[in-house]
Amino acid sequence: MIHPVLPLHPGKHALPAVADPAEHARHVRTRVPEATLADHDGAVLVYQDRVLNHMVADYGGRRTDWVRGNLRLIERRGRRLAVCGGFGPGAPAAALVLEQLLSLGIRRVITVGTAASLHTSLTPGSLVVCTRALRDDGLSHHYLPPGRYADPSPGLTRHLVGALHARDAEPRRGKGWTTSAVYRETAAEVAHYGALGALTADMEAAGVFAVAEHRGADAAAVLAVADSLADRRPRRDHPRTEAALHTAVEASLAALTAAAREQPHD
Repeated sequence: MIHPVLPLHPGKHALPAVADPAEHARHVRTRVPEATLADHDGAVLVYQDRVLNHMVADYGGRRTDWVRGNLRLIERRGRRLAVCGGFGPGAPAAALVLEQLLSLGIRRVITVGTAASLHTSLTPGSLVVCTRALRDDGLSHHYLPPGRYADPSPGLTRHLVGALHARDAEPRRGKGWTTSAVYRETAAEVAHYGALGALTADMEAAGVFAVAEHRGADAAAVLAVADSLADRRPRRDHPRTEAALHTAVEASLAALTAAAREQPHD
């Protein structure tokens, strides 16, 4: 039996798409002619409403309807940044929003989400910076040539790690496993990918990395461990996970600004 591979159409990543994200930007500007994110240092993607609400309570920010979800434009220490949430979990949802953000001028993005650990050494509230993402998501294969991994921007990842250290966080750095089938994660996969060095399972990192690479943008990812696939127990909301997410968002904002100052995009 011949098993299909993704994408079904070979070489798709190199073919032009019928729909162009630039169409989205033009549509937004029919309503708001001045709509642009090109003057922002970057964007943070979040997936938990309570995390976005916490950020809004701290920074306020102007809400816009320029992309799917709740996009907040904020100023932090005289710098402009964007935070977007409320669009749902998973690589397809994150990719749609990221494409729209990029079409409006964003050139750097950090995805901040939760993950399940693949090792017992990682407990709720542990922070992990993803250095490579196993592409078990499906979406990334529509953006990049066939391959096992999608990679973040080394420079932006370096700034992210530095910003976390500046906040007294000690993140682990390592590979992640991005999968779209959270209720089909098997013990065999957990053991295999853990042996390959993957620390976590998440739903978005590989997709975000793939879209950013395809579009010539920079991306990084930091994940707060919420539960475990290595030592499975009933999941519960843990205060350490919540605190870790807040630290991750704050560090991501700082990292985006540091990266923009170091190497501004044209």
